[in-house]
Amino acid sequence: DLGEKLAKLYKSEPERIFTFGFRTAFGGGKTTGFALIYDSLEDAKKNEPKYRLIRHGIGAKGTISSKQRKERKNRAKKFRGTKKAKAATATKK
Repeated sequence: DLGEKLAKLYKSEPERIFTFGFRTAFGGGKTTGFALIYDSLEDAKKNEPKYRLIRHGIGAKGTISSKQRKERKNRAKKFRGTKKAKAATATKK
């Protein structure tokens, strides 16, 4: 809703507007937040964090099960430094 209103106001396309960080005032009636308007969708993909792209419906969310995440975390706990990153990416066959 708000993205479309901003698009009309600033003569832009709703896909290029990213709204986030909304806070309601105590008692309601007023909400403040942020919006970023990009020149192109490619600029948005390059600069926006992945989680905001996923919220906007552009990025793809990773589908890793919680068990796989826990196993990877526990494998990495056995190492220190650069070996930790290698252990986290390695998979047992």
